Amino acid sequence: MSDHHTDVLVIGAGVVGISCAYYLASRGRSVTVVDSGAVAAGCSYGNAGLVVPSHSLPLAAPGVIAKGMRWMLDADSPFYIKFRWDRDLWSWLWKFRAACREEQARRAVPVLRDAQRASAALIEGLTRLEGMECAYARKGLLGVYRTDKALEGGRKEAAFLGEYGLEARVLEGAAARALVPALRDGLAGAILYPEDAHLEPASFVKTLARHAEARGARVLPQTEVLGFERKGSRIASIQTSKGTFRAEEVVLAAGSWSPSLARSLGFRLPIQPAKGYSIALSNPPIPPAVPLLLMEAKVGVTPMGRFLRLAGTLEIGGLDLTINERRVDAIRRRSREYLEGLDGLEELEVWRGLRPCSPDGLPFVGRPGAIENLIVATGHAMIGLSLGPITGKLVAELAARQKPSLDLALFSPDRFAS
Repeated sequence: MSDHHTDVLVIGAGVVGISCAYYLASRGRSVTVVDSGAVAAGCSYGNAGLVVPSHSLPLAAPGVIAKGMRWMLDADSPFYIKFRWDRDLWSWLWKFRAACREEQARRAVPVLRDAQRASAALIEGLTRLEGMECAYARKGLLGVYRTDKALEGGRKEAAFLGEYGLEARVLEGAAARALVPALRDGLAGAILYPEDAHLEPASFVKTLARHAEARGARVLPQTEVLGFERKGSRIASIQTSKGTFRAEEVVLAAGSWSPSLARSLGFRLPIQPAKGYSIALSNPPIPPAVPLLLMEAKVGVTPMGRFLRLAGTLEIGGLDLTINERRVDAIRRRSREYLEGLDGLEELEVWRGLRPCSPDGLPFVGRPGAIENLIVATGHAMIGLSLGPITGKLVAELAARQKPSLDLALFSPDRFAS
């Protein structure tokens, strides 16, 4: 197999990798994207499709440990950890515990808020590209609560985010049902985050890939990275199942598969894959006017034009892509506790994917100190779609050796290095 030459090689063809390719190609760089699967075949395919400035509080937030303890060993719960004797898992859990502090959250929220808002603006522009039919709408996100206790917790979180300029509107039960008539009677209420938006993710990523190609990028699916050759502090070549690539810059955007590639380059990325599931249903007679988060159930309900998607659960269990029907059924059951009219809908597809979770809930974006021509862009957890475009723009700036348009100190790939 022959050698291939490119300015930038991007590893990963999900929303982050494709966004990197788009913004790099838009700057005139020669870009090649490789992925062992297809474009948008991983967690960019079946996710909830949410663009969420409201999700500026990281996964590792104050109170998460106490709240999640009753769930972690319950295989039927929204947040399940499949414990195993794995050093990386226990190290990740120790770092996660340490990150669940208010002072850490207060450092992270303004950084995530600025990144989320910048990305939301980019997404709105990208949805105007020719052929971009991805059911985009900016109508907000409605968090729905069954119990008064949970709603009170939602109020406190909304007040916390409000300190950083993120707007929220509390709706009592009747007001929430006026907005979404399918909500069941007896719900405590809801909180509307008006900045948020939604779209159909697979269509968005695939169309963005075509626009990257129109700008000169090459996208090579079914191309597996087999290894690297290093010369000093640089990556000299990348061996793949379709030949050897030589690149001035390499972008690691392989999601949950990034840690193994990082290890082969001599450094560690503390990422745990978190499996999520979704169910695509035929549209109800009146789809929800806005996407919903069913808060106690941790299930998202997103209208996606041609269908309705239910998405949820976080299962930390390694690189395991098997479908646990018990967890899928929990999404079905819990959704019916909030919404009427789901029973008669045709089930079109059940999907699962692995979200790459860092211990502190922040992505890794930047250059690791040990390798001068590598840029890391991974670890976005459940907000990869929302942060994908801004990550792509930041990577293009880093590749051009420019000062990034956002402060990346908290996103450093070396922040957990000992």
